[in-house]
Amino acid sequence: MSFVAGCDVGSLAAKAVILKGRRVAGSAVVRSGPKPALSAKKVMDAALEAAGITMDNIVCCFGTGYGREKIPFVKESVSEISCHGKGAIFLIPTARSIIDIGGQDCKVMRLDKNGDLEKFITNDKCASGTGRFLDVMAKVMNIDVSELGSMSLAAKDPVTLASMCTVWAQADVIKYINERRSAPDICAGVNAAMANRVAMMANALGLENDICMTGGVAKNKGVVNALSRIMGKRIKEIRQIDPQLVGALGAALFALESIN
Repeated sequence: MSFVAGCDVGSLAAKAVILKGRRVAGSAVVRSGPKPALSAKKVMDAALEAAGITMDNIVCCFGTGYGREKIPFVKESVSEISCHGKGAIFLIPTARSIIDIGGQDCKVMRLDKNGDLEKFITNDKCASGTGRFLDVMAKVMNIDVSELGSMSLAAKDPVTLASMCTVWAQADVIKYINERRSAPDICAGVNAAMANRVAMMANALGLENDICMTGGVAKNKGVVNALSRIMGKRIKEIRQIDPQLVGALGAALFALESIN
């Protein structure tokens, strides 16, 4: 059975998935550097090590993400929207709506009953509603961005950010820190601000069940819970793999289809 791979180079993280048939044999996520080609090599080397194989064993590799045109070892590149749709449907066959929050943009997609893209909307002009927003707020609070979700679950009186603009929201967070508001309350306010921005996009598109989230922000329980509450809709959790890997998985599935 042949090995295929997908490599997703985003603005904040590079991801890779290796498939043996339709089973994940190895995967990896690393922080992206300034050069997409080097980030791609680093994450692919880590995924190959996890799978216990070398690049010589990979029959075909597809690329995706903002750096996809700079990946030297891919046969073909595919848009993130197509890859996240492909990966999400593979993991949750009943999915009809996908919210993908990446480092530099947010995409909301609606699929038809065959899993093909029906409609989408994207936010790539502003940091609010993206992983970059959470990154900035976490740095202001001097915590790791991965802590925003878990800490917010202990909130007793969440703060409210007056603006969804990253610059003004940052000023709000600094103000609340100086007022000695608790870290969980501030985290909850940050997550709610993110969720409100994404919910506006989701409502503008119109979502249908089942709904799932992909991308690194899907691991932030605070954002997921707030988004579900604001929209009044349940979001199905991706459990089989790290949701940050869904784009790379989709790319690997396209690679698999290309050799069959």
